[in-house]
Amino acid sequence: MSNDVTVTLPRIQERIPTVVVDDAHVVYRVHKGGSGSNSPVAALRRLVTRSSAPNVRQVHAVRGVTFTAYRGEAIGLIGTNGSGKSTLLRAIAGLLPVERGAVYTEGQPSLLGVNAALLNDLPGERNVTLGCLAMGMSPAEVQRQLPEIIEFSGINQRGDFASLPMRTYSSGMSARLRFSIAAAKQHDVLLIDEALATGDKQFRKRSEARVRQLRENAGTVFLVSHQLSSVRDTCERTIWLESGLIRMDGPTAEVLKAYEAFTNGK
Repeated sequence: MSNDVTVTLPRIQERIPTVVVDDAHVVYRVHKGGSGSNSPVAALRRLVTRSSAPNVRQVHAVRGVTFTAYRGEAIGLIGTNGSGKSTLLRAIAGLLPVERGAVYTEGQPSLLGVNAALLNDLPGERNVTLGCLAMGMSPAEVQRQLPEIIEFSGINQRGDFASLPMRTYSSGMSARLRFSIAAAKQHDVLLIDEALATGDKQFRKRSEARVRQLRENAGTVFLVSHQLSSVRDTCERTIWLESGLIRMDGPTAEVLKAYEAFTNGK
């Protein structure tokens, strides 16, 4: 009679990285101006002599940031003004080069911000069509989702604004439409910069629910927001940046508690 015992080990859930930021540094070079230093002649002279501009100031916006994001995570990015949050998002999106270090991503991250480009002379519904096509949707998918996107944005609550040019929209309406377009597609990595701060309470609840849905469908969401309630409601992990450095990275409740103590003590 065999005494062998079969032991069933618990299955370990695989964590799949989607964004790896490895000792990333981002440096801006700002021209301070001066007598003729920015003129075409001066620029040509520097090009020929391979010299640098005399009045260039370097701004070290992100200083050696390192972290890994995983599929299915929603990560809040918080910090005081000028802490490097938006700069870090733009580096992850590939819109800003890193001076040192590296940023690795799964696929092409999609950056959604309040300054995302929409064509002001075209109607909102036409911008929805162009935005969805640019994200890779087929014309049939666009036509199917167009009414849902317009309804989600809420721009028609006070009239048929979807048929009016974007220049007639308020900044809040434009921001809501941007988010609604971007959120209509499942993204590997979606980067949201302050877009949830616009709109009324009902829209914020809809958008926060959509972020949770994107995360549950195996995407990774980064959310930059000064509204800590949005971060608290949508993100289980939060990274606190201060002066371009990671000050804290961990569970949202713990990080927000420390951040609020820091800001209240200033």
